[in-house]
Amino acid sequence: MAESKEIPSSAYDLNAKWDAYLDLGVRRFVYSSAAGALSGLILFRSPVTRWASVALGAGVGIGSAYSECSHQFNAAETLASKVDNLCRLMMACNVGNEYETQG
Repeated sequence: MAESKEIPSSAYDLNAKWDAYLDLGVRRFVYSSAAGALSGLILFRSPVTRWASVALGAGVGIGSAYSECSHQFNAAETLASKVDNLCRLMMACNVGNEYETQG
C-alpha cells in the first residue's frame, strides 16, 4: 500500500530553482571578483584602486546573477499569461467564425 508521489518538474520546484540561482550567484561573484583582482593587479599600482576593481567585479557579478534570476522567475508567469491570452484570442476567433457561418 505504498502511495506513489509525483515529483514536480524543476520548472515548478522552488527549492531546485533557488539552489540553481544560489549556485549561479556564487559562481558569478567569485569569477568576476577574480577577474577584477587580476585586472587590478595588472593595471593599477595602488592597493586602493586594486580593491576598487575587485569590488567593481563583485558588483557586476552579483548584478548579472540577480538580473538573470529575476528574468527566469518572471518568465514562467509571463509565459502562462501569454498562453492564456492566446487561448482567449483563439476562442474569440472561433466564436466569430461560427456566427458568420450560421448567418
